[in-house]
Amino acid sequence: MEFVVKGHNAEVSDRLRTHVEEKLEKVEQFAPRAQRVEVEIAHESNPAQAETSERVEITVVDKGPVVRAEAAASDRLAALDLASTKLFERLRRKHEKMKARRRRSAGKDEVPADLPVEELLSKKPEAPEVEERTVPTEPGEAIESQLGDSPAIVRQKLYEARPMSVEQAIDEMELVGHPFYLFIDEETKQPCAAYRRRGWTYGIIRLDATTADFGPGEK
Repeated sequence: MEFVVKGHNAEVSDRLRTHVEEKLEKVEQFAPRAQRVEVEIAHESNPAQAETSERVEITVVDKGPVVRAEAAASDRLAALDLASTKLFERLRRKHEKMKARRRRSAGKDEVPADLPVEELLSKKPEAPEVEERTVPTEPGEAIESQLGDSPAIVRQKLYEARPMSVEQAIDEMELVGHPFYLFIDEETKQPCAAYRRRGWTYGIIRLDATTADFGPGEK
């Protein structure tokens, strides 16, 4: 498992890097197939934000959904402790949910191994190459552009859409610690957004459209 520790307006010493790696060794207990752990340590120099001047964000890149946690405090090590506690809890919940799903799926018919390749693969049209693109075309790519003549900057990032159930979308939203999560409903093929409400309640916003309604390049 690879550790990547980087700083944003903050210097990462060898001693701090070693401490981070030792602190996150337990990641392998909950995510034995994790490929990489990314840790970003940021410092906010604004005196008005002294109580949250040190921010730590931890991302575990696994073969399944990405798990992320972040925290801020006045002390760098305290922020690391808070973020790692959140991370281990989310990894534990993910681990338990995966075991429960495997138990539920045990006994179900497996996908035949002799299915034609044509039924398993589908070709996607290649995006035309243009200069100074304003929208990303590759998953994981992020592009920043100016909003018209205003000084506002818009950052766009492309994520790979994977059809899933509402339950899976809520699980993944909790794993990354975001207040909302965009996904394609595997049953209706509708673009949806899951979001947190009060307490343990969630909301789902659905668009009256499916991905099949639009051809390449249409909006």
